[in-house]
Parts: sequence; C-alpha cells; structure tokens
Amino acid sequence: MKKGVLYAILTGCFLTASICMTGCGETQEQAAPPTANGKPHSLDEQVEDIVKSMSMPEKIGQMVMIGVDGTDVTEDSLFMLHQYHMGGVTLFDRNMESKEQVRLLTEHLQKQSGEKLPLFIAVDEEGGAVVRMRDQLPALPSQEEIGASGDPGQAKEWAGTIGTLVKDMGINTNFAPVADVGFDRGRSYGKDPDTVAAFVDQACKGYEENKVYFSLKHFPGIGRGMVDSHIEVSNIDISLEELLASDLKPFQTIVEGHEPDGYFIMVSHLKYPQIDAQEPASLSSAITTGVLREKLGYKGIIITDDLAMGAVSKYNSFRELGVKAILAGADIALICHEYPNQQEVYLGILDAVEKGIISEERINESLRRIVKTKLKYLK
Repeated sequence: MKKGVLYAILTGCFLTASICMTGCGETQEQAAPPTANGKPHSLDEQVEDIVKSMSMPEKIGQMVMIGVDGTDVTEDSLFMLHQYHMGGVTLFDRNMESKEQVRLLTEHLQKQSGEKLPLFIAVDEEGGAVVRMRDQLPALPSQEEIGASGDPGQAKEWAGTIGTLVKDMGINTNFAPVADVGFDRGRSYGKDPDTVAAFVDQACKGYEENKVYFSLKHFPGIGRGMVDSHIEVSNIDISLEELLASDLKPFQTIVEGHEPDGYFIMVSHLKYPQIDAQEPASLSSAITTGVLREKLGYKGIIITDDLAMGAVSKYNSFRELGVKAILAGADIALICHEYPNQQEVYLGILDAVEKGIISEERINESLRRIVKTKLKYLK
C-alpha cells in the first residue's frame, strides 16, 4: 500500500466525521445561465450560488494547491483530488516527459478532479535556470538576459511565447514573472525598481494577451535575501517606507494597472522584522493583509510560496502552517511535496474552522475570489 494512501486511511475517520458535520480554456467570461424568469445570472450571482452549494470540506479543498507524483494520474493523486477536493495542482519535472504526455496528464487531471470547478494546473516556467522539460522545449532566456536588452517589449514577447507553450500542454497557470528586484540566478529583470516594474508590466501583458493565468512572485520581494528559503529563513531589516520606494514598486505597478482577477500574487517566506517581528511574510497578517491587501489595494488571489520550504516548515507543523497562512490572509496554501504533509495542511484548516479559529466567512471570502477567477478565466 502506498504511503499517501496509508496515511489517508489513518486520517479518514477524522475527515469522514467532518464531512458528515458540514453536510482549460479561453480566458473570456462565460455566458451566464438563465434564471427561472429568463434573465441571466450575473457573474457575482453565479459565484454566490456555487459558494452556497459547497460543503466546508469542498471549500477548503479549493484553498489548497498540491504537487503530485507520476506522469499520469495515480491511485494516490486520485485519492487527493476526490477525498480532499484539491483545487489546484502544480507540475514538476517528475511529472513531465514530453508535450504529448503532459497534455494527457492535464486532461486526465481535469477529468478526474470531479469538482464543480476546473483545477488550476500550474508550472514554474520562468526561463533561464527555472524551467521544466529543458530538453523537450525551446531554450528560454532568463529574465536577467531579457532585462539586459533594455527593451521591455521583449518581456512581453517572451511571456507570450511561454504562455503559448504551457497552454498547449493544458497548463492554465504559470508561476511567473518574477517581480523581485536584483535577485540572483538570473531570475530578475534588473536591479533598478522602475526598470523591473516596466519589464514585469510588459510580461504581464504578454500573458494576458495569450490568455494564460500567471503569478507575480515573491511578494514583498526576495532580492535582498541572503539565504535560500528552501533551507532557512532570511531576515530583511528594512522599513515599509523603504520597501515602498524599492522592492514593492513592481508589485504596485501591476496592482494599479492590471485586472486583479487575472493573476495570483505569491507571498514569500522572508521575514521583515520592522513590519512583523514574529512571522515571515507568508504567515504574517501585517504583510499579507496589511501591506498587500490594504496598503497596495490588491483584490485578487494571494497564494503562499511552497509551505514545504525549510524557512517555514522547520518552525511549524504542517497543520499549523495552513492555518497560519489563511489567518494571515492567503487564499491558497501551496504545498508541493509529500501527500501526508498535504493532508496535514488540509486537515489543519478544516479543524481550525470546526473549532472556530477560522470563521466560515473568512473561508467564503477566499472562496469567492477563487470561484470568480475560475469561472471567468478557466471555464
């Protein structure tokens, strides 16, 4: 018996009890179905109808995105989709061998999800060092190389190329562009905030014109980080005022100039002690809600960086991580590896709702954003 399934059986009683208690395509808005009097539902009315129709376990599943094993659906991945109602899947090289194989995988994932809504199916296809299927796809320049051209139009052109590549494989979401200022490994468009903002703005237009959902990352910027978040947390001793004048400029440019339903913002695991002395950005209400939602005015979906990273998983249990992220203001908890850890994140959130730690309205608030985006861009 596989490890994930064994763990799921051990936790099954808890989930079953909870359930009893609580009872890819074009990015154009779909035509609304008619009501009883013949008038079409508005998008907001459709969203409310779906939110009201969902059980709490279904709602929470939409707020978790996972990684899966294998190059096709497996017993374990099907269990995660069916039992925990997961709303999204992110793919890695372990899932991707050829374009045709990925097309079949994404098709099978969407068919087998069995949910009222399509899955977000995502990938990290930035270009340069961060790409999937390096030997199967055309070589893509890094953001640093694009930035060095001095022509923001190239960012738009390459984003369109990447968008076409991933969309052709049934992937509807790309975790790009990187909006960090001065980040190493070739992942940033440059070291000047205004220059980075201009290139990121054009990259976003490239994704939008090619009708691919995308994600800015890694809010509020990891260019100053000295430690890999996969291993440990970095402390960035900088004030909010300094951030607004530098690292936050690319994010603010996109928030002010683009449709909020059209993209995620991914929040990093770096610590900013002058803003929150206790928690990293992804688990910080002061940063996720206070800065991103309230100060910058972002109204779209907030997703965490991978909660399996050492910067947060070394200091919190997986049950704690999902709860902290949602309380901080995240709409989606991203957990890329190990089915038992993914189950713990999900069950932790469910348990917190049942105990009143997270309110149902807080869950519905995030769910409305997710449902609206999926109806508008993925249906």
